[in-house]
Amino acid sequence: MPDIAAVKAALAAQRIETPSWGYGNSGTRFKVFAQPGVPRTPYEKLDDAAQVHAYTGVAPKVSLHIPWDRVDDYAALAAYAEERGLELGAINSNTFQDDTYKLGSVCHPDAAVRRRAVDHLLDCVDIMDATGSADLKLWFADGTNYPGQDDVTARQERLAESLAEVYERLGEGQRMLLEYKFFEPAFYTTDVPDWGTAYAHCLKLGPKARVVVDTGHHAPGTNIEFIVALLLREGRLGGFDFNSRFYADDDLMAGAADPFQLFRIMHEVVRNGGLEPAADVAFMLDQCHNIEAKVPAVIRSVANVQEATAKALLVDAEALAAAQRDGDVLAANAVLMDAYDTDVRPLLRALREERGLDPDPVAAYLRSGRQDRIAAERVGGDQAGWGA
Repeated sequence: MPDIAAVKAALAAQRIETPSWGYGNSGTRFKVFAQPGVPRTPYEKLDDAAQVHAYTGVAPKVSLHIPWDRVDDYAALAAYAEERGLELGAINSNTFQDDTYKLGSVCHPDAAVRRRAVDHLLDCVDIMDATGSADLKLWFADGTNYPGQDDVTARQERLAESLAEVYERLGEGQRMLLEYKFFEPAFYTTDVPDWGTAYAHCLKLGPKARVVVDTGHHAPGTNIEFIVALLLREGRLGGFDFNSRFYADDDLMAGAADPFQLFRIMHEVVRNGGLEPAADVAFMLDQCHNIEAKVPAVIRSVANVQEATAKALLVDAEALAAAQRDGDVLAANAVLMDAYDTDVRPLLRALREERGLDPDPVAAYLRSGRQDRIAAERVGGDQAGWGA
């Protein structure tokens, strides 16, 4: 049976990175819904992220998105984060919200457009230097809508050339994390549609290039935990973008749609050493809280990842291995289900209390009255958001 003290130690050591854009206004493709108290600057986003960390104790890193989080002095922003017990995490690029990129960015047939996109990525590496961030996270909306629109092979060559230039710019201790998405906004071909394409490019680039698994970026029925296990085996899993979806890329709270899938993913992470510091896997959230209050939703998402991790840590590895050796299919499955069916909330409540935290972080935040205070204080100016 798992050692509960060891399970608690692993949970206490876990680090979950929250996204700056999760604290801003967001919505559907048709409308962005504004909320009172939403941050107006990257500094106010960090204030909100600090609350998530204060109540959960496991969320000290914040991903930035450029240009949404552009400031004049990134070293000052990093210092501001440090004063609040935070550090700046992955720098996310944006090559999809400019009219120039209608036909693509790094895969565009026009060399001038590709130059513009690559220059933006190099600028993001400069920002990494200034903030101390280790990860450059890349997602490309590039693709085509119609057969014959562009040369599919040529687009892959352009992608490889662009990535290679940026890869060479990375400094010591910096990584390139390449994300993928099987469709949208392009509907005929997507230039990085799946983990295999991302993995192939990373292999050619070198050891600083790794794959990001976004749990919303797969076709229905995809066995995501298999992909996780394979990438861990190859040492090429750079991180996760945790969210949930029902139909397509919905960016809902992690674990909201299919908590069993999140457990299965975390089981493979635990089984294959993904929680160990040497694995260097970034556990990031990538979510948009369209109709729910931002900070409580992020806290809830962090707690959902903690619960899935706790259940994965409770899997009886010895019993599972014995059943697998014996070919006892039902017994092996029962070992996993016993762990999944365990109510780990008392364990997490006890762990939080041992660490001087409130056992119910969402309720504690709501009791603080801060949500009402920021709604009253953050009046005027432009709220943060991605527009629509």
